[in-house]
Amino acid sequence: MLGRRLAVLPLMILGITALVFVVGQGLGDQARAALGPDAGEAALSAYRQQHGLDQPLIVQYLHYLGNLVTGNLGETTAPARPITDVIGEAFPLTLQLTFLGVVIAVVISLVLGVLAALYRDRWVDQVIRVLTIAAIATPSFWLGILLIQWFALGDNPLFPASGITPIEEDFGAWLNSMTLPAIALAIPVSAGLTRVVRTSMVEELDRDYVRTAIGNGVPYRTVVSKNVLRNALITPLTVLGLRVGYLLGGAVVIEQIFNIPGMGKVIFTAITGRDLNQMMGVALAIALTFVLVNLVVDFLYVVVNPRIRSI
Repeated sequence: MLGRRLAVLPLMILGITALVFVVGQGLGDQARAALGPDAGEAALSAYRQQHGLDQPLIVQYLHYLGNLVTGNLGETTAPARPITDVIGEAFPLTLQLTFLGVVIAVVISLVLGVLAALYRDRWVDQVIRVLTIAAIATPSFWLGILLIQWFALGDNPLFPASGITPIEEDFGAWLNSMTLPAIALAIPVSAGLTRVVRTSMVEELDRDYVRTAIGNGVPYRTVVSKNVLRNALITPLTVLGLRVGYLLGGAVVIEQIFNIPGMGKVIFTAITGRDLNQMMGVALAIALTFVLVNLVVDFLYVVVNPRIRSI
């Protein structure tokens, strides 16, 4: 299965670049966006000719692909900077926040989901169900504001209210500054994953092999940890892979609340400045990241359940 995914990966990337290019063409006139509303027709015509915008779309797309191969995404409008440099500075922060959010969401969902399944229809399961429903209904941005009020303000704040310490300078300070935004990002996702883990665990616990193993004297804890949990992780992994897009989008919003100079700031600058090249570069980076993360999820399928290799 993983080999087939790797084989079609180039086609998926090509499709993404085509989609981003087509959407970018529909966002407006790149020459007008670059030169401003007061630019004359002569200046606009010269800009289009200089950047190949007067060529047929297929020629423009091939030129766009050629630039992508060399890592050239164009330049921002004001001030003029290579878009690759802008994304290279901002995207690592967004990925760090997303990764930490994923870790927190996975830990919470595994613990609560397994407990809810092992104690299904008892008070533990009922309490976890209420908590997950409340968490699903809680927007990340509102939770982030609450976390700032509770833990980052006052005389003795536990965490900083805004800003980020680079991870290469001080890991402890970085983790401290990332904790609140990562929790705000992870809680709604962990709630949905908890319900998926519980459902998958309950289905596995009701299978015949569990009763057979217990009847043969295998300890219940061993059956759950070595067989039930491993088999039950396939569906949650699928859901987690699909939620990466939500996590990246949520990270962009959370960054604005906590003043983290990640992709959220880049997107805001591109939209307010009508920088079409920068919008296309951001969209391409996020889309490619989503594809690569799902490829990693496919690899994790094989790690969790080696029998998938033969599928």
